[in-house]
Amino acid sequence: MRKYLHREGRRIITTSILIALVAALAAVRFLPLWLSGTIVFFMLLKVLFVCRFFRIPVRRAALDCTDDACVVAPADGRVVAIEEVFEEEILSEPRIQVSIFMSIWNIHINWYPVNGIIDYFRYHPGRFLVAWHPKSSTDNERTTTVVRTGGGHRVLFRQIAGFVARRIVSYSCVGGTAQRGRECGFIKFGSRVDILLPVGSEICVKLDEKTTGMRTVIARLPKTIKTAD
Repeated sequence: MRKYLHREGRRIITTSILIALVAALAAVRFLPLWLSGTIVFFMLLKVLFVCRFFRIPVRRAALDCTDDACVVAPADGRVVAIEEVFEEEILSEPRIQVSIFMSIWNIHINWYPVNGIIDYFRYHPGRFLVAWHPKSSTDNERTTTVVRTGGGHRVLFRQIAGFVARRIVSYSCVGGTAQRGRECGFIKFGSRVDILLPVGSEICVKLDEKTTGMRTVIARLPKTIKTAD
């Protein structure tokens, strides 16, 4: 049987419904009709918004991704950064960073961008700067996951909490299998995902381009892996 609402939203949805019911009943009991009607209307909108946020989309993976070199979007949102950075946490080398910002109107499920084996995972407590702030990648609460592809490339991606989003869920564990387009986690209410790709990757998106998780092709990895001389 198809599920329409994500399991990460069960508690929030239930709480929202209960609060809405109590508020609506109190308004009908103690307030004038015009005011109670307004309150009931806004409580209904609140519940619908929360349910919409945790909806599970009907979606198929990108049809043109048939090999391990293909990297798909790990999230719905908008590309807010494409730049070369030096990755210090684990890889200690230059990388091309593609950042996707998720607004509260986007689905907040995250998907693995590549196939491979998870050889690094870490949760970092931190601040809650707005997700488009440059320092959010290093200062905010976040997770770091590194997947080693069948071609030997290591692809790093980070789930980053934002000013509103203060709850990150990751399903990754070291030694586990990453399957492109499979759920890897969830970020609640506005956030960002960074993907750090090997230098030489072919970037297939542009700044401000909208992405669709597990469907938009973000990049293609290099055919060869550079090794130290």
